[in-house]
Amino acid sequence: MSSLSPARVVNIDDLRQMARRRLPRVVFDYVDGGADAEVTLRGNAAAFEAVMLRPRSAVRIPPARTGVSVLGQDLALPFLLAPIGSSRLLWPLAEAVAARCAGEAGTGYILSTLSGTPLETVRTASRGPCWYQVYLCGGRDVATAGIARAKAAGFSALVVTIDTAVAGQRERDTRNHIKALVGSSLVAKLPALPQILARPRWLLDLIRDGGLMRFPNVVLPDGPLGYSDVGPLLAQSVVCWDDLRWIRELWEGPIVIKGVHTDDDARRAVDAGAQAVIVSNHGGRQLDTVAPTLRVLPEVVAAVGGQVEVLVDGGIRRGGDIVKALCLGARAVLVGRAYAYGLGAAGGAGVARAIEILRDDLVRTLTLLGCPSVDDLNPSFVTLPRDWR
Repeated sequence: MSSLSPARVVNIDDLRQMARRRLPRVVFDYVDGGADAEVTLRGNAAAFEAVMLRPRSAVRIPPARTGVSVLGQDLALPFLLAPIGSSRLLWPLAEAVAARCAGEAGTGYILSTLSGTPLETVRTASRGPCWYQVYLCGGRDVATAGIARAKAAGFSALVVTIDTAVAGQRERDTRNHIKALVGSSLVAKLPALPQILARPRWLLDLIRDGGLMRFPNVVLPDGPLGYSDVGPLLAQSVVCWDDLRWIRELWEGPIVIKGVHTDDDARRAVDAGAQAVIVSNHGGRQLDTVAPTLRVLPEVVAAVGGQVEVLVDGGIRRGGDIVKALCLGARAVLVGRAYAYGLGAAGGAGVARAIEILRDDLVRTLTLLGCPSVDDLNPSFVTLPRDWR
């Protein structure tokens, strides 16, 4: 399962099934799962299914144009690869691998603070734009050092996540004994060992890559942050609106606020000096039973009134999903699980195939809609459910 056959892999769900077969259950569920009853996790994807497309038929158009400008940077595609913490569990040096694939496709990559690869290595791996997503783990001084490193390395935008006051209750992780696996007690690990040993190729890759890594971009006084310390430090380092003041003093480039889910927070982000907001519920991994991001998107777009760019993530698995988000006002979208499944299935080959699937699907959808460019998409190309505001 170390390589992909393009003839076999038709859609993102195919990559998901391949990742399920290669990864231990605890790792697959970490990527695949959501919070509590996973209502929002399912709702994110279901919202795209509820929106119908309205094509213009008998229209001859040139090859569809997919390029878009985001924060002043030209991208070949209207989607970026979203930040995913601990993605190095999926594949050796996963963050650098994904960043390279994004750059080769002409789009951007967003690196999580909680990555297993040094940010300098990731930035060097990509020839495209890279943004740095920041948590305040370890407090202001630790975050300041990380932001300074990102600036020196050439990251072009800073993404501040605001929806992680505490980690969501991800029940799959609890059942899979994830805390025991990342802890120091050998006895506590025993119940989880069978699922690890059942995936020897994955285990060998992890060992060759250095085993269970620390987080090299969060350097505490006693060294890089360890896996078992993430939860407590996140709870102690909640991002508040006042923090945007000192972050702005450190970062001269664009600041993006991720985790906006209401019109009030959208307006506060504008007032705080953000250049863009990301409508996000953390992929359904934080507060369960909040509204799907696609349903919230028009509210946020209306609230900012064109003052900042609006991006959206959550549940995007097809090119048609991207089209629907752009029709409702998004400048671009972020895809997370879609490329993470590719990483878990086959590393760089899987990420490249995920990007290819989404790109081809996007072009085909635009062509069948009779729309020559993503710039021409607007609400007239979709029909919303009657119960949506």
